[in-house]
Amino acid sequence: MRWLVGWAGAAASAARDIQPLGAHLLWEGPDPLWAVGDWRPDEIRLVYADGDTHLAVFGYCGADDETLRRSLVSARAGALRQLTTWPGSYTAVARFGRRTVIPADLAGTRPVFHTAWAGGTAYATAALPLADLTEAQLDVAHLAAQLACPEAPEAVGDGTPYRGVRRVPPGHALRLREGGSRDVLGYEPTAPLVVAAPPVEREAAVAGVRDALVEAVRTRLAAPRHAPARDAGPVPGMGPADRRAARVGPEPAPGVGADLSGGSASATLALLAAGLPGMPGTVYGTGATLAGERLLAVTFNDLTAAGTAAGGAGAAELDRARIIAENPRLHHVVVAAGEEALPYAELENGPLTDEPGPALVTAARHRHRLAAGSADHLTGHGARQVLDAHPARLADLLLDRRRRHLLRPVTALAKASGGGSRAMRVPFTVYRAARRLARTSYPEGLAGAAVLLRSQLDETAPTDGALGASLAALSWCRPGPAARWLTGEALAEVSIRLEAVAARPRGGATTGRPGEQLARAVLARHAADHRVFEQAAEVRHQRLHAPFYDNQVVRACQALPESLRVQPGARAEVLRTVLDGAGVRGLPPGWGATTHGSHTDSVRSGLRAYVSDIVGLFDAPLLADAGLIEARVVRKAVRAAAQGELLPLDGLAELVSTEIWLRRLLTRRGSCWTAEGNRDPRAVTSGVSL
Repeated sequence: MRWLVGWAGAAASAARDIQPLGAHLLWEGPDPLWAVGDWRPDEIRLVYADGDTHLAVFGYCGADDETLRRSLVSARAGALRQLTTWPGSYTAVARFGRRTVIPADLAGTRPVFHTAWAGGTAYATAALPLADLTEAQLDVAHLAAQLACPEAPEAVGDGTPYRGVRRVPPGHALRLREGGSRDVLGYEPTAPLVVAAPPVEREAAVAGVRDALVEAVRTRLAAPRHAPARDAGPVPGMGPADRRAARVGPEPAPGVGADLSGGSASATLALLAAGLPGMPGTVYGTGATLAGERLLAVTFNDLTAAGTAAGGAGAAELDRARIIAENPRLHHVVVAAGEEALPYAELENGPLTDEPGPALVTAARHRHRLAAGSADHLTGHGARQVLDAHPARLADLLLDRRRRHLLRPVTALAKASGGGSRAMRVPFTVYRAARRLARTSYPEGLAGAAVLLRSQLDETAPTDGALGASLAALSWCRPGPAARWLTGEALAEVSIRLEAVAARPRGGATTGRPGEQLARAVLARHAADHRVFEQAAEVRHQRLHAPFYDNQVVRACQALPESLRVQPGARAEVLRTVLDGAGVRGLPPGWGATTHGSHTDSVRSGLRAYVSDIVGLFDAPLLADAGLIEARVVRKAVRAAAQGELLPLDGLAELVSTEIWLRRLLTRRGSCWTAEGNRDPRAVTSGVSL
């Protein structure tokens, strides 16, 4: 795990006596900044302007030094948004004398955390180091809120699993001043509700998405190529054979590669990366590449999936990947896996992530696929969240009196629900739900969710297909899939949080448009899960890139008209237009088809294969010790789900991943910090406890 850490306004004695373990000092003085972890040299850039004004950029940024310097000067005058408008994915730290500004990204994959320490403020891009620094206790109430309402920022707030460690919300920046004062302020412009800006034309909006995606991919291709280090050099007491044996797992291939799942998002990135001019991603002569092949494309073939064997959705996805891989610029690698790569495999192994997340139960599966990738690997994560329309967008259309745009989405839902009289009632059912949401105020929606949490969640039965999921999403706030297994005390505490937010003036920060607000919440939730995925599935010497989460790509996607977003197949059509503008045509039949069924099948197969291991986790679970669940109830649910009973599998995955994370956290030894004269991390016990 890589992170940066610094502080401002801390007492001189404390700042002098403690420092991060294994850190590289970037600037010193009363407000120092360090980079910790296996950062590559090209992932850290320092830019200096006049006076005591300088900038550190961590990650992949497509702007040159002169552009960074101009943006730094603008940010010094108050235009903090200028620190977030460069292509790529990065964290910027700007220092203006004794004033420091650190913006978080728009999605949430590059978060910023802060806490009060030694009379000042310490900040970092990871929460666990700050918890170590302040000896913070575990925040059980936050874990309860995360399990009960994972997509509701009102329940989770700006907290973290560690008491006193706060998160900067996406689209906001942390500003630290001399004397220890700090504030969090938004850097995105807000449009007034009465007079809104005119919508962007459809063609111009799609062209903006194309330009942003092309620039995001070009930024990764323009970075230096990296190859895994083959030998760590002389190590006392170890010969070359011993050092080779000490390496865990295979090394990724040199250069740049991409996922090729057969879906529209990963295929778009792979085809863009293979077709852009310049240095190829895959260096000819490394691995099994042939002349003309510019990019390594990896496809995962789940041999246990019923859909793959029976010619279902999984087989169709593989066929699309094979057709796309016939492009002579792609070097195609198919990674086949059986039961060893099912979800819930190898639960006892894995790194400690900064926070819990559902990716912990599928980490072994992802590592099996990513190990065949490249040192820099592109993934299509985030495309669904930034391009697709949240069902609550239908309520936004009603608020704008644009009812005719509801015709195609409700017709598609009627077709998906089957024929008969039920399908005829679907348009009226969806319209009533959207109208009810449009007429429900934000405080009323939160208060209703609080009442629902205290009523034993009678309305949280598994949703019935696309229609049921859409109807459930047409609400300001709804319980998550794991809420049904939480104790009454835990749900009551979360409901009190929701009622407190609802009682505030204006019901908290809200735009008044449910579609926009709920779409941002879902994006932030999935971005946080992607960050856990990066840490849990990390392969040695590999970097994962998700261009759809880049600031400029998110902004371009947000400019898409709502009337375009809500149409069936809108994401595939936008990405098809992006590829067409880049000169890529002849896409395979079925482009853009969804394949949720194959994922559900693999999760259920993993439950059946590893049910004894999962049940063993809840023989004496830490979640029960914290008062969040009853172990007997969860064990019964795990056995029932493994036998095929219709239960929310996502909720079980969240419970299992949180239990795994707690166990790894509490068995951890050492700390992220060391004091002068105490360089051994084993001598420092973690201050995080249950």
